[in-house]
Order: sequence, then structure tokens, then C-alpha cells
Amino acid sequence: MMGLTMNIEIHDAALAARIQRQIQATGSGSAEETLLRLLETQEEQDRWFLANREAIDAKIRRGIAQLDRGEGIPEDQLDAYLAERKAQPE
Repeated sequence: MMGLTMNIEIHDAALAARIQRQIQATGSGSAEETLLRLLETQEEQDRWFLANREAIDAKIRRGIAQLDRGEGIPEDQLDAYLAERKAQPE
């Protein structure tokens, strides 16, 4: 589709501002370049998700099974647990 021209109108001021901020943050030369980068990033994330879907689903099933066995963390203890995990060196 060489030579295809597409004009896009953005009527949402907040969205237009987000695109403008993205242009500035990335040093892109244009909205077109910014949108291309965003699409490439999204496509890469989609490819990663599809490639790892089986492992992700297995982890979700394992977590649900743990919850079903009562192995979950009570909600009132969750913030402290996460803070402790975050503080541990990797």
C-alpha cells in the first residue's frame, strides 16, 4: 500500500495532549513517528504475550489453586507482605 495517505482527526483534547507529550518525551519528529513507535511497542508486547501465554496461564492456574487451598495472603496483610518482598534483594 505504498502512497496511502491517511488523515486522522483527534477530537479528544486529553488524547491529543498525551500524543504531544509522547512526541516530546521520545524526541520524535512527528505524530506519525510517535504512532509508529507506539504501534511497534504494542506489537512486540502482543508477540511476547502470545509466545508466553501457556506459561502465564499455568501461573494463573497455580495461583488459583493456592487460593482454593487457603494459601493466599489475607488482604489486611498484603501491603506489608509486598513491602517486605520489594525490600528483599533480587
